[in-house]
Amino acid sequence: MKLLSVLFFVALTGLNQSLFAQKEDFRKKIETIIVEANGVVGVGIKDLKSKETLLINENHKFPMQSVFKFPLGMAVLDQVDKGKLTLSQKVHITKQELNPNTWSPIQKKFPEGDIDLTIAELLSYTVSQSDNNGCDILFKLVGGTKNVQSYIHGLGVKNIAIVATEEEMSRGWDVQFTNWCRPSAMLELLDIMYQGKKLSKSSNDFLMKIMTETTTGPNKIKGLLPKDAKVAHKTGASGTNDKGITAASNDVGIITLPNGKNIAVVLYVSNTPVDEKTRDGVMARVAKAAWDYYSAK
Repeated sequence: MKLLSVLFFVALTGLNQSLFAQKEDFRKKIETIIVEANGVVGVGIKDLKSKETLLINENHKFPMQSVFKFPLGMAVLDQVDKGKLTLSQKVHITKQELNPNTWSPIQKKFPEGDIDLTIAELLSYTVSQSDNNGCDILFKLVGGTKNVQSYIHGLGVKNIAIVATEEEMSRGWDVQFTNWCRPSAMLELLDIMYQGKKLSKSSNDFLMKIMTETTTGPNKIKGLLPKDAKVAHKTGASGTNDKGITAASNDVGIITLPNGKNIAVVLYVSNTPVDEKTRDGVMARVAKAAWDYYSAK
């Protein structure tokens, strides 16, 4: 009996060492990939069942850009759950609210404004297509960035700041850095959505749906994954300044693997001189490495 216990201990120790070695190899692979971005890269990867987590550059405050439309969507749907808003509620949008000098599929489709869109439609435009005008209209509906930040902090996710609208970010290069998030905080928020305990089932399902329907950034997280891979994600990207530096190129989301596992992936590429193809390629390779690692576990 004693011999069996010793053999079991030895076997368990060997297994733990093997798993540790695999995780370290995975980390080293990610670290090798992100060097190519030639900037500051934040990585967060989490198995949403076992909670195994990998974090790189966790202490850096990364500018979110349009990634903040994901927590905005959560805040809007929380007000739907509380009966303050409804998804079928129509919002009148004037021409003055549709800035033509920003990314806005709404403005392109309705350049003269004077339209009524439901909150469901506004959320879809804002999250799935990253519409900047739709984003700021939703901020107004929920009482501004302060209310959205308070809601997210109230969920227990503290290492995130949401203080500037899209219109405010457009006023100056430095403003985008006021909307920041650490990799672990975004992992927490994705985990909260995955668990489905803070929003009603219908609201949570709707958010997952519009994130799965995201059309922006097809070469980021999804770039090297199978064409039918299910990814609920939100992208974000800044412009490039006169020094050739891109402040933010981001993608965050939940990947469903063929083996049924779900992993949250957070990728922030910041302050880099490399081109879009290289930035996207780094994110795609990290996501594919995570896909391969967790598919084999």
